[in-house]
Amino acid sequence: MAVFEIGDLVEGIDDTVRGIVREVDNEKITVESDEGFLLEFAPQELIMVPESSEIRVSRRQVTEAKNEKELPKKRKQPISKPKERNAPKLEVDLHIGQLVQSSKGMTNHEMLNVQLETAKRQLEFAIRKRIQKVVFIHGVGEGVLREELYYLFRRYENITYYDADYQKYGLGATEIYIYQNP
Repeated sequence: MAVFEIGDLVEGIDDTVRGIVREVDNEKITVESDEGFLLEFAPQELIMVPESSEIRVSRRQVTEAKNEKELPKKRKQPISKPKERNAPKLEVDLHIGQLVQSSKGMTNHEMLNVQLETAKRQLEFAIRKRIQKVVFIHGVGEGVLREELYYLFRRYENITYYDADYQKYGLGATEIYIYQNP
């Protein structure tokens, strides 16, 4: 480790600070920067700058080298097959028989509330876990649950909804696509 004295020209190792040593203490060194600010550093955070050296490195070159060192490496993303891309990631069956042990004694309103709460909970889960596609299986029936689901989906700005794959689900399912923030 270098020994610093008052008047030495120094640079920060991890900072773009250059200046003159104004005060030396055992645990800290006070440096007056080129801009006139007094800054404190630990001795291991500084390097001595020779007054005259044959190799000249500009401040811009040092900054570029430091920035280059800090660039994150790009991660390779797995390539998904076309079938995997089109397959829904989450299916939610909203038939009342799938959600409660017995619907005996429940009114239509209570059953609808259970189904909507389940849909909302699963939708929030998908958003939190960044799942892009969700299929809600609601059945054909009179269309009350379907309309209530559409009302729920319209409250979210980042969701598009449409009829799910007819070959797989028939008319009783709605698929949503959740747009992910970059």
